[in-house]
Amino acid sequence: MTITTQQDGPVVRVTLNRPDVRNAFNEELIAELTAWAESVSAGPAPGRPRVAVLAGAGKVFCAGADLTWMSKMVGYTHAENVRDARTMARMFEALDALPIPLIGRVHGAALGGGVGLAAVCDIVVAADDAAFAFTEVKLGILPAVISPYAIAKIGRSAARELFLTGARFTAERAKEIGLVHAVTEANDLDRTIAKYVNDLVTSAPDAVAAAKRLIAEVAHRPRTDAVDYSIEAIAERRVSSEGQEGMGAFLAKRPPSWLK
Repeated sequence: MTITTQQDGPVVRVTLNRPDVRNAFNEELIAELTAWAESVSAGPAPGRPRVAVLAGAGKVFCAGADLTWMSKMVGYTHAENVRDARTMARMFEALDALPIPLIGRVHGAALGGGVGLAAVCDIVVAADDAAFAFTEVKLGILPAVISPYAIAKIGRSAARELFLTGARFTAERAKEIGLVHAVTEANDLDRTIAKYVNDLVTSAPDAVAAAKRLIAEVAHRPRTDAVDYSIEAIAERRVSSEGQEGMGAFLAKRPPSWLK
């Protein structure tokens, strides 16, 4: 197995498990991570975990593409490269579309596609000595399939600098440009993540999933359409069983049912 999963109550921990190659992508890892993400999205809401934490085994989070996998690409036809890129794009899309919050636990380094993984996480906590880089141009290729998610996170200005130079940048710089949300000492990573987890599991689960959809929808709609969508979204949530429970619990000064 190139990934491992461990469920602890409402939290599932997904670990890239190729430490001997710095958790680099190959066909198996991409397939397994895609299958996991799609199984969560397809599963019944009551049986889902509430939060997922994505981490890397060993010394780094993810170093991008496996050299052995990359060596195969040299001999690929255009059609084979399209098929290969589409498979990887499906993985990022599946992770981005998860109906539960995804927290990235970044230590050591996140390079190339590893930065892409950070970009599709809802929340990223990084060790203060972690390094980041869009290294693709150093190899004569592009951060292509991760670009929709990376640019959405860091913006065009930072992308112009970092995509074009391939330069390494620090966790603090990653936080400044919006890729990372919290920077902490390496031995404090899990405690910081635990605080985020607590905030997430005390929120209404269906509302959290709806909030993720809201962000995705509003971000890509013209303002008029976004306003209309937001009106429908809040009207639907107010009359939902969860919305009724949450507002009723607040007015009655009692804990809502999802905290029991």
